[in-house]
Amino acid sequence: MSVVPDLTNRVALVTGGSRGIGRAIALALADAGAHVAVNYRDRADNAHAVADAISAAGRRAIPVAADVSDATAVAHMVNQIANKLGPVDVLINNAGIALIRTVDELTEADFDRTITVNLKSAFLCTQAVLPHMRAQRWGRIVNLSSGAARGAGGIGVHYNASKAGMEGLTRGYAARLITDGITVNAVAPSLIDTDMMSARRDDYAKRIPLGRMGTPEEVAQAALLVLGNPYMTGQTVQLNGGTHYI
Repeated sequence: MSVVPDLTNRVALVTGGSRGIGRAIALALADAGAHVAVNYRDRADNAHAVADAISAAGRRAIPVAADVSDATAVAHMVNQIANKLGPVDVLINNAGIALIRTVDELTEADFDRTITVNLKSAFLCTQAVLPHMRAQRWGRIVNLSSGAARGAGGIGVHYNASKAGMEGLTRGYAARLITDGITVNAVAPSLIDTDMMSARRDDYAKRIPLGRMGTPEEVAQAALLVLGNPYMTGQTVQLNGGTHYI
């Protein structure tokens, strides 16, 4: 049995797929055979570039703009994908924001926005794709969590709450959907070398026993791992270079 999933002609949706971890996962899904919808909110050029790279490799791909924290926008996005690529078989809930705030700086608006974008979006997208997955009795959902779900992290308590909620959402859906042939897992990376982290790359690397930050491609590899294992559901795979073992 191959550890790389065979996603030939499956349709995948990657939220926040225009750069960083989302981009790496979108490209990895295409390598595994999937046709990919690359969701974005603001970075149209980046999303089009990812879709073009996938198309050049022989898979179908579309960039699709939507604010995934808005139910109406999510419903429209899922319909658009179904019309252009087919119904969504694989969902990667990757979209999120990281507003760095101290306890004293954090406002109610910051907290609400973080929970809405990081956690509510996963709920909305999951609900939108479930009817098709249930009808065919097959589906794969991967939620992007973070080491901040279990540790203090460096962003703020609002981010901690959103990612801990993501893992609770993962377990709750997994328990209720496995009899429908749908697996739901989470991947929790810490200190990944993306544009958002580049300004403090050297400082972050010193905190990691491995001696370097992780790469988006390593996160994508973990996503493929859980996508390819039909017996694995409700689990969180951590990637942190040996920083912690919780």
